[in-house]
Amino acid sequence: MNDKTPVELPPPNRHAILRVMPQPSDSNIHGDVFGGWIMSQADIAASVPAARRAQGRVVTVAVNSFVFKQPVFVGDLLSFYAEIISTGKTSVTVLVEVYAERQHMQSDVVKVTEATFTYVATDDSRRPRTLPPSN
Repeated sequence: MNDKTPVELPPPNRHAILRVMPQPSDSNIHGDVFGGWIMSQADIAASVPAARRAQGRVVTVAVNSFVFKQPVFVGDLLSFYAEIISTGKTSVTVLVEVYAERQHMQSDVVKVTEATFTYVATDDSRRPRTLPPSN
């Protein structure tokens, strides 16, 4: 866990891909949200711009990095921001940043997680396919 100083939300020109509030079933007995649950939500958020860019089906092929910067608690409102940082012939790499609005702490906002995922575009037979030209 790094610096616990609250930070501001991302710039106003960015929009959350996913917003979710973890429930008690997503945590341990102390109210700390499971890292695997956060990873799952981040994968969902990252897949949105990847599928848009691929104009169809994508599969997760790598979690290149995943850093938990702050704990996440039941009752935090999590906002997932995702943006494409690179593309290849068949692949799309996406950066996800996760911010928590701490309802129980005077609505402080902290960056809790940062991750990078790589997806591959696939066809109906689930084989890699070339990305269409970008618009």
